[in-house]
Amino acid sequence: MSAGIFAAPVSGSGYVGLKTNVPKLLPANGSIAWSQKTVSNGSRTHCMKTWNPINNKKFETLSYLPPLSDDSIAKEIDYMMKKGWIPCLEFDEVGAVHRENSRIPGYYDGRYWTLWKLPMFGCNDSSQVLNEIRECKKAYPNAYIRCLAFDNKHQTQCMAFVIQQPTNTSSNK
Repeated sequence: MSAGIFAAPVSGSGYVGLKTNVPKLLPANGSIAWSQKTVSNGSRTHCMKTWNPINNKKFETLSYLPPLSDDSIAKEIDYMMKKGWIPCLEFDEVGAVHRENSRIPGYYDGRYWTLWKLPMFGCNDSSQVLNEIRECKKAYPNAYIRCLAFDNKHQTQCMAFVIQQPTNTSSNK
């Protein structure tokens, strides 16, 4: 094989060998086509501070947002019910998986939180769940509280989000 074979132009491609024949395959930086193809964090984009990683645990869905208002929680619960999922509340003092009682593989304390009453089968209004949340907060003011959604057809947990984090942060390690 000779070097002349590799230097032969490929018809219609603009390339000879490994070098381009056409000097401008990409648009110039200042052109309109270039600005349409690049991502910009311009004035139309509004950003918000999300999760602070310093001395702060990350939990399930929505944990990077500021604490949810009752209206936001009600919207999430309405979404659950539209999907046919069953809301449930859980609470825990630690709020995270840890290894305190055993070191055997696959064993973790804190994997399962304590149920607040039974799952709310037959619940058809988010206000019913919000009342239970208020009762749970009143009974356990220094506990993590989360809302779960169960799909009884597929026997799975579909959604979970933290509703309350304790104000006493001495237990956070």
